[in-house]
Amino acid sequence: MTNRTQRSQDKLKILIILLYYHPHTTGLTQYVRMLAEELVCRGHEVTVVASCHSPELPQGESELNGVRVVRLWAPIALSRGRIMPTYPWAIYRLLREHDVVNIHVPLLETALVAFLAGKAGIKLIPTHHGDLILPDSPINNMITRIMFALYKYMAKRVPCIIGYSDDYADNSYYLQPFRDKVKTIYPPVTIPVPDPAGVKRLRDKWQHNGGPLIGYAGRFVQEKRPDLLIRSLEVINGKQPNARVVFAGEFDISYEGTWQQHQDLVDRFRSQLVFLGLIHDKQELANFYAACDVLVMPSDSDCFALVQGEAMLCGTPVVMTDIAGGRVAVKLSGMGKLAKPGNARSIGETTLSVLENIDRYTQTRDFIRGIFSLEETVNRYESVFYEYARARRRNPK
Repeated sequence: MTNRTQRSQDKLKILIILLYYHPHTTGLTQYVRMLAEELVCRGHEVTVVASCHSPELPQGESELNGVRVVRLWAPIALSRGRIMPTYPWAIYRLLREHDVVNIHVPLLETALVAFLAGKAGIKLIPTHHGDLILPDSPINNMITRIMFALYKYMAKRVPCIIGYSDDYADNSYYLQPFRDKVKTIYPPVTIPVPDPAGVKRLRDKWQHNGGPLIGYAGRFVQEKRPDLLIRSLEVINGKQPNARVVFAGEFDISYEGTWQQHQDLVDRFRSQLVFLGLIHDKQELANFYAACDVLVMPSDSDCFALVQGEAMLCGTPVVMTDIAGGRVAVKLSGMGKLAKPGNARSIGETTLSVLENIDRYTQTRDFIRGIFSLEETVNRYESVFYEYARARRRNPK
């Protein structure tokens, strides 16, 4: 039975579980929001359950673009996580109401949800968004070990695990032990067409004496290594002394301390750095990408940064470190180059190489859309959901 035939005959009740949801803005929350809203557009009933992470958000049930959103009381923060006292009862009730459940991990409640899903007789399909990597410290190391143990409990009990790419699955310490269960689905990537007037306005604002604009999109955290991009200016300035680096994303993040740790470095290159904070408006984000001559992602670990695909759709090539998963977008598209991870000199030299050969690393929007398609991503999710939800219906418990 094809997806089209299935959609015409059988709509699903899909439960999606994660820690944070819109308006919290990360690649993960954008991924889930696009998936949930597209599934609703296809006629499915979708419930997203997440923490009520801010007092400004409505606790309990609300609706966002057709998606039923259930936000649970979360009074205690634990590193990146939240403690939700009513979680077990709320999740079990929701599990019994739905046909299939999709959990987005790493997540503190991973093992609990797996246990409750088994009791409710519903198939649990996890999507893995990257191995948990925290700054080295005794408490973070303990959190890392506990989270991996909880994940393994879940992974042994699920029929499949959705990963971003085969490259990442082959190298992930989370996914390798369960490699035979991994189904890879490229993440959903969408972005508006840049507005030429808006792009010009940004370039006029940020550019200095005709120098290049180097973009960075993401949080200022250790694993993404924004410090390496700043240090690479030592190399870049040899040929492009008027270069500016424009950072889009949160930078002063309480649980990390990375921003505070690198204040001397930031101060050293302050005249060449622009910090925008989060860009919430998608059109403004598209204009940001298009205003940059190159987007640089110097990560030590990144299973697949959605910002790479977004930048490429806006016509901007990418410099990415040659790391598992992270390198996939550049290799698939040819729209950029790979630098050595952890090496500021290599990042600087690779950035200069792309800046000197922009046309060689530019592809059309249609070409990039042929690689990263929201429709194809959701088609594949639907196939997985139908496979396991329908099996449950044939064998109700």
